[in-house]
Amino acid sequence: MTVAFFSGKRRRAAATIGAVSAGLLVLSACEKPTPLATVTVGSESVNSEAACYNDGKPIKESLVQDCLNKDSGKTVKVALDDKIRFGVDPEIAENGWTLFIGGQPAEQEPYKKTYRSIPASAFFTSQTGETASKTKISIVETDGKKLIGIWLFTLEKK
Repeated sequence: MTVAFFSGKRRRAAATIGAVSAGLLVLSACEKPTPLATVTVGSESVNSEAACYNDGKPIKESLVQDCLNKDSGKTVKVALDDKIRFGVDPEIAENGWTLFIGGQPAEQEPYKKTYRSIPASAFFTSQTGETASKTKISIVETDGKKLIGIWLFTLEKK
């Protein structure tokens, strides 16, 4: 003897709800995430999606300073003798990327590789020889003229 668990109406309603749920799931999966940038110190890694990103197209110049001045939720604690490793997704490296310190470019030419290491002391010693306790770092994807994406991190001295 076979027993029906649902009546015909309930089965159709369940099928409809299932189809709608599956459709919404597919649509939500269509949103493409931004590429990631990663900062690693020792065995601690912090990665972030872009604070500002325009799907690989240049960010409007009127928005750049606001993006660079945003507060960063990603903080990495470092000692002055640590090496800081910066890593980016290959699509960022394809265009090129540079580091900004405190909202100002630290380099002239975009870097075209996915990974680089820099001593932490380079980020905490000012031109006057004083050391700061925190430094805001931005990884900026650029094609040499326009900024394409901005990833924000804060380095905090241990």
